[in-house]
Amino acid sequence: MAESDYFDRELSWIEFNARVLHEAGRTEIPLMERLSFLAIVASNFDEFFQVRVASIKRRALENTFTAESSFSPQSLLKKISQRCHEVTAVQYDTLTNTVLPALAEKGIRYVNAEQYTASQKSYTEALFHHDIFPLLTPLRTDAAEFPHIGNLRLHVAFLLEQMPGVHTKQNPLATPEGSELVALVPLPKGIPRVVWLPSAENEQSAPPQKNFTVLDDIIVLYGTELFPGYLVKETMLFKVARDADFAVDEEAGSNFIQAMEEVLVKRQSSFAVCLMCNASSQKLLRTLQTKLQLHNDDVYCVNGLIDPSTLLDITSTEGAEQYRYPHWHHFYPDSLPQDGTYWNTLRQHDVLLHVPYESYEPVVRFVQDAAKDPSVLAIKITLYRTGADSPIVQALKQAAQNGKQVTAFVELKARFDEARNISWAEELEKAGAIVVYGVVNLKVHAKICLVVRRESDGLRRYVHMSTGNYNPKTARLYQDFSVFTSNPELATDATLFFNVISGYSALQPMHHLCMAPVTLKSRLIELIDREIKQSTPETPGLIMAKMNSLCHKEIIDKLYEASRAGVRIMLNVRGICTLIPGVNGMSQNIRVVSVIDRYLEHSRIFYFQNGGAEELYLSSADWMERNLDRRIELMFPVLDSDVFRRVKDTLQLYFSDNCHSHVLQPNGTWCANSPQANESAVRVQEKLYQTFKKREEAKRSAPKQEFVVRRKD
Repeated sequence: MAESDYFDRELSWIEFNARVLHEAGRTEIPLMERLSFLAIVASNFDEFFQVRVASIKRRALENTFTAESSFSPQSLLKKISQRCHEVTAVQYDTLTNTVLPALAEKGIRYVNAEQYTASQKSYTEALFHHDIFPLLTPLRTDAAEFPHIGNLRLHVAFLLEQMPGVHTKQNPLATPEGSELVALVPLPKGIPRVVWLPSAENEQSAPPQKNFTVLDDIIVLYGTELFPGYLVKETMLFKVARDADFAVDEEAGSNFIQAMEEVLVKRQSSFAVCLMCNASSQKLLRTLQTKLQLHNDDVYCVNGLIDPSTLLDITSTEGAEQYRYPHWHHFYPDSLPQDGTYWNTLRQHDVLLHVPYESYEPVVRFVQDAAKDPSVLAIKITLYRTGADSPIVQALKQAAQNGKQVTAFVELKARFDEARNISWAEELEKAGAIVVYGVVNLKVHAKICLVVRRESDGLRRYVHMSTGNYNPKTARLYQDFSVFTSNPELATDATLFFNVISGYSALQPMHHLCMAPVTLKSRLIELIDREIKQSTPETPGLIMAKMNSLCHKEIIDKLYEASRAGVRIMLNVRGICTLIPGVNGMSQNIRVVSVIDRYLEHSRIFYFQNGGAEELYLSSADWMERNLDRRIELMFPVLDSDVFRRVKDTLQLYFSDNCHSHVLQPNGTWCANSPQANESAVRVQEKLYQTFKKREEAKRSAPKQEFVVRRKD
């Protein structure tokens, strides 16, 4: 296929964030949620510049091309900069001119230093002297070496001029009278950036006003006290994103953890990728650009509060809950007992868990029960991102201490979670668990847990397989499917999988599980090919798939081939999509939609009509090169008929959303969906929640069955 048959991956990723930003601009969404969407965009861009843009900059310096893009590195950087500047402008316009004023109307008001009342000045001045000033470290920039600017750390730059008449002969570091110099002050890490202020004098407002300022405003206002003998002429707030696209030495062997820790250190001092600032001083901006070797395209000057991701403290303040989404419960699944263990239930049938609509508690309990059960002999699990203070990690430690064989496959290369993973992996080892630190040159991204239990009829294996990580915190926000099963064939495949990734076992045929990078991609191609062969004009084939990203050219080419053969293809892609839909002769039978709502859509679901003998799969893998070719991933079939029906019904529902979905156009734009005149509004996440809520209400209102026992009089 020609390169023009695909959208660029990086530009598609930016458009995903434009869709997230679209949610922040919707006035019907609660204000704190809109602020959260703005913060998500800010955090996403931070990672994008550290990883993706840094990689392209390196290729530009080396003048190397990649098959991922049809553009040269230099031209791609230009396109990225142009679109990122456009999205950033919308982001800050939404924050400054829409969200913050709307919050002020609700009684939560941002007050900058110029607006401080007398009591607020008194309060912030005292706060500065007692709690902030001792933590500040002004850094000279006229020394032999320019001071280090930490990755993503907010700084205030001061343009200083020595006061006339100040005697400096005894100060060897002083500069000639009248000359200008630049000082940098990193914002301290130990205190929150959001500072709540006392109410204004005699303030009578409805609703009652809660005022806040930010740490940087206070430092700028009282910053002159950091530089006695100097006048502060200009100031500028800024942060720098640095290259974080480092690869750890995969051959480090027993020193792998040390090698990973060295990577974490390098991120703080790598080359600068971009600079974000409030552009209040051109002199300061030019100085920083020169020292950091950044071009104009690398500079993002914004009008307003820099770095909205640090404003999330506002969303948890008292009274903020009324400006958040209405609370949605996480219901306990019908198919599992609330008391006792799950072993008997799982011997009878598979159980589907759909988070966050259903509680994640069963996954935690599954591991905890295994840890305490004297009949359980072994637990094997893959861990990618588990979060801090994970009850699953605690249960694994307890299991090891109880004498069970615990094997944890810990992926240290989970980007930006490396330090946390190193910490609790060492805890597991101290507790007696076997810890395997990933696989050389491949990330272990599969999500699977195997429990081996001795029962009256011999050993039985119980398996949990998921589309999402073993992380109870993100399970409250991420939409994912997982399946509990004791199906012997699936359990045998799970055992073979763990044997392969733990040692030198040669890959053995697995009957149901498909593993990347060995069989998963080829199996997907087989399934698409089968749909092509069975499709006729009278009974066209059908492929439905839901995933986070789609950018694997081999898979895309096969989908184009299927479209030309008349197969109907319905894709729900939350993030990146480099496939071009709706092009005659290539993709006219392909429709791509994306849902962005209160929960992060994270599940991967693949459906194939197969001439009526339908097949449905869940997977940890997106259809991307990194997932299918460079990671350990799993795809598993849905075999239980009840679970099959529930997953398929859910998948179909996603294509009916007309409230929080966008449709990808052949020109690369995404058009927001809205109900037409003859349509009912369908919001898929709300519809799913209401389904679970009604099921729970029906369960509670069902009359309790009483048994009348006959007795002889």
